[in-house]
Order: sequence, then C-alpha cells, then structure tokens
Amino acid sequence: MQEMVKTKNNQGKNSGMEREFVYTFSSGNQHFVLKVPLKFPVQENVSHLLGRLMLLHNLPCFIENDLKESLSRLIEEKSIEDYDTEAEVALEAVKSGEVDLNQLANTWAKTYTEAVLEHTRPEDSSWDEDFADVYHDLIHSPASETLLNLEHNYFVSISELISERDVELKKLRERQGAEMDKVMQELGKTLSDHDVNMLAAQHFESQQVLENKWNNELKQTTGIQKQEYQEWVIKLHEDLKNPNITIGEEINVQPNQWRESIEGNGGLFEDQRQLEESFTIHLGAQLKTMHNLRLLRADMLDFCKHKRNHRSGVKLHRLQTALSLYSTSLCGLVLLVDNRISSYSGIKRDFATVSQECTDFHFPGIQEQLEVVQQVVLYARVQHSSKSKRLNDVGNKNGSCEDKSKNMEQNLSNILPGEFYITRHSNLSEIHVTFHLCVDDNVRSGNITARDPAIMGLRNILKVCCTHDITTISIPLLLVHDMSEEMTISWCLKRAELVFKCVKGFMMEMASWDGGISRTVQFLVPQSISEEMFFQLSNMLPQIFRVSSTLTLTSKH
Repeated sequence: MQEMVKTKNNQGKNSGMEREFVYTFSSGNQHFVLKVPLKFPVQENVSHLLGRLMLLHNLPCFIENDLKESLSRLIEEKSIEDYDTEAEVALEAVKSGEVDLNQLANTWAKTYTEAVLEHTRPEDSSWDEDFADVYHDLIHSPASETLLNLEHNYFVSISELISERDVELKKLRERQGAEMDKVMQELGKTLSDHDVNMLAAQHFESQQVLENKWNNELKQTTGIQKQEYQEWVIKLHEDLKNPNITIGEEINVQPNQWRESIEGNGGLFEDQRQLEESFTIHLGAQLKTMHNLRLLRADMLDFCKHKRNHRSGVKLHRLQTALSLYSTSLCGLVLLVDNRISSYSGIKRDFATVSQECTDFHFPGIQEQLEVVQQVVLYARVQHSSKSKRLNDVGNKNGSCEDKSKNMEQNLSNILPGEFYITRHSNLSEIHVTFHLCVDDNVRSGNITARDPAIMGLRNILKVCCTHDITTISIPLLLVHDMSEEMTISWCLKRAELVFKCVKGFMMEMASWDGGISRTVQFLVPQSISEEMFFQLSNMLPQIFRVSSTLTLTSKH
C-alpha cells in the first residue's frame, strides 16, 4: 500500500479543531490512501478544496465525484457535531447563570432585525405611508365598524394577558412576603443580617425574571397582533375595491371578562370629569381667530385610558380619535416628567402601562420610541459638549464655563428643565401625540416667572403644535399633576394667573406662526383640588382672556 503525502492547509490562522480526512481508492493493483488535515469550521468551498486536491496530488479523474461526496459528508457530519457541542456548552452557561438569558435574547433579536433589514426590498420602505393611506380610506368607510371591532378583540387579548401577569406577580410578592416574615422572626436567633440580605436579593432576582418573562410575552403578542392586523387591513382594502367580492362577514365583539368585572370603570371617567367649563374666545390684533378653551378637573391619563361605549358595554370608544389619526386635526397632551428618559417611575410608568394595554398598530411601542429619543439626546449632548470644548480652548474661557461644560458631560443622557421629547400613539383613547416636558422641583415653588424653563417649554410645545397640525392640546394648568401641602389657595391662584397670561400671549403669537387657525386648549387641574378652588379658577379664565359675551338690549315702552 502506498501512502500519498499529506496536504498542508493554508488556513492555519483560523482558530478551530483540526481533523484528518482519510480517503482510500484503488487504481489497478495499487491501493492509495489520501490524508488531508482540515481545520474546522471549514471556511473554504468544497468544490474549490476538491480542485486543489485533484491538482496538487495529480489524482485520477474517475475518483472526483466519489472524493467530493466523501469530503462533503465528513465536513457536514463534523460541523454538526461541533455545532451541537457549542450549543450544549452555551445551554449549560445559561443554566448555570454565567450568561444573562434576557441579554442573550435581546442580542439575538437585534441581530435578526438587522439581518432582515439588510435584505429587505427597497420598495418596503414606503410601507408605512401605504398603510396609512389604506387605513385612512377604511376608517372613513362603512368598514370602520368592522375595523374597530377587530381592534377591540385584540385589546381584550392584551388586557387578559396583563391581568394574568398582575395576578402571578401578586402571588409571587405575597409568597415572598411570607418568607421574609419568617426570616425576620429568626433574625438574631438562627439567622443573621447576611441571610436576610441574601433572601432579599433572591426575591428581587425572582421578580425580575418573572417580569422579564411577561414583558417578552407581551412584546411577542403585540408584534404578532400588529402584523396580523396590518395584513388584514391591506387585504380588506383590496377586497373592497373588487366589485365581485362582497364583504359580508362581520367581526363580533368579544367580551372582556377582566374588564367586565370592573363595572365601575364605565362611570368612573364621567365622575372624574364632572367639573368642566368651556369658553369661546377671539384673539388677534387685526384678524381675530376664534379658539375654544376648556377648564377641567381630571387626571392627565384619563385622556389616554380606553373607555367603554355605554351602548355596547365593551367596545372601545375611540372612533373620533381613529378618524383623525391621519389628518390635520391631531390631539396632543403635555406630560410633566423628570430629566431621565425612561418609563420606570412615577407618572412615566403609569403612562407606559396605559399605552401598553392596547397594541399600537401604526407606530413603534413606547419603549422603542424612548430608546430612539435617548440616542438622539445622547448624540446632541455629545455634539454640544464637543463644540463647547472647542470654544473654550480657542477663547481660553474662565473656570465657570469649564465647570458648566463638565456638569454637562456628567449628564449626557438626561434632558434639561424646559426641554421635551415627543412620542406618537394610535392606541390611546383621545391622544395622538404626547409632549414629555421636563420640569424640576422649582415648579413647586411660588416664585417662578414667565421666563421659567417650564413656561418656555410650553411656548415651544405650542409652536410645534402649529407646525405639525395639532389643533387640540391639553396642558396641566398648575404645572403639577398632584397637589401638596405647600400649594395653598393663593399659590394656586398665582400659578394659574401666570400660566393663563403666558398661554394667552403664546396663542397670540400662534397667529404669526400658522396664519390663524382655530384651536382647542384644555387646562387641566388635579383631581384633589376642591370645587371652590375650581370655580375660582373658572372665574379667572374669562377675565384674563376677555371672553366674548352676548350683549342683551332691552327697551321700555
């Protein structure tokens, strides 16, 4: 038996396991053995590798097909073995806690998304615009009833999923509370502070795992709903254009057992808004424009939560919001937030919870929008910081400017008081656009002026409303969402007067911004404010805006 010389693999730089490929064949009375070292994973094309072997060793042509088959089979088998081994190691790492499962899932999802986007056809980039046109046609057609029924059925599914999540989280917290009580009873006897801290850490980790599990479940469900809904809308639009097809199948409204159990919800919103005053004003120097003003005692999130249609009992009451979704009459809301762009605390968490109760079929979810805002803010801060450094270096500024620049660098991911970011929504009850206005504790003091960042933020928000077809805007009159002890009657009157006067000035400016368009401005005061205080504010509003009144003339005969 004659052994042929081994072929050296030129891919020595690649890391991996080396295996020997052995192939035997006969030619006449002689037997030959071909031994080739291969490094796995094999990067080279099998056909190219086969050609090199045939040429290098002057192999006979009659073994070419069999050699290629044997080479391909070995590479496939050994590659699968290596992949299985790597998979087992990866699974063990996840099971042992060396790798964070949620971080791994997010990384995989990001890579998958990037790969899909890389190979997406160019014409898909106009999908949003095409879908917007199709939806606008359908919602203004007899199919609007069917459309809203489908949205409600999806809303029912998400509501029940959220209900299950809340029940499971509540049970976990109750069980953990009982465990902690037992440990605290043994503290100082058989257990130490270290044991208590360890148990608290375990409880926190368990809650995080459960919350992440449900967050992923909700994210997956809403993604499926959004895809199904958009495909169904496109198909329905195409069917309606075909005269030979009759749309006879109606979508029945499914009752929401979780919502049905809360009978008070239907009338709750009405009770919260029972204090309301409406006014009509005319503003402008020469050409006056009519505007509608409303003063309400209500919670800001009441405009976001879905209400029940009293006639049907369960159906979403959002037809008007849907009709104006793609129009020049959008509705906006000003939400007062802190300087962190997140949804983990306070009213930001409550707003995110409400916005996740129903799938948004037109815009990205609240978390995705906040991630984009965070990136934009960080980029803008870095650019501003770099520019400030260059100016300081050139001008050799004093220490105060440098301190200001350093302070800016320490908070690159945060926004400043008076700045705001915007999120878009199609799944809220009465709101299309939310302005998240950053305010600090200074708004709770009684000495702010018309130049305060919060007031200037309102001015900039109204300017955005003019340039982006937002004709209804809801503003927190007192620049707070909740009352506190220091907010006395005089404090409320002073603050309301300041905001009324400033908004009036801004609205007069709006005529030069948009040429004079009729708008609706809603001033909201917190739920805890007294009726007496509400009516004092109601009397102040027409005095400041000089509401037009009808003059009645009487004559005596």
